[in-house]
Amino acid sequence: MEHSAKHVGTGDVEVLSTPSMIKFMEEACRRTVDERLPEGYVSVGTLVNVRHVSAAPVNDELEVKGILLSIDGRRLMFWVEALWRGKKIGYGIHERVIVKKSEFIERLRK
Repeated sequence: MEHSAKHVGTGDVEVLSTPSMIKFMEEACRRTVDERLPEGYVSVGTLVNVRHVSAAPVNDELEVKGILLSIDGRRLMFWVEALWRGKKIGYGIHERVIVKKSEFIERLRK
């Protein structure tokens, strides 16, 4: 139950936590982008604006969508949704920025 609100510390019930739902949304967008980038480049999350509108059990399957809305230079804006049994449980906006991985990591060391 690692994705439950109780496990992550955001509640006292065994339902899908908001941080876990957001994690799945970010992963969907990352997979969509990163497999298309040149060697040595990755995308990093920079903005999340999500509403968690309905509960879902932790052990059931979710459908998570990341739909690319716009590209502005290195910035990618996505519409994200999470559905449980066809019912929308979360939705919002997620932004990612494309970076050269080695330069990104080097900046962290300074």
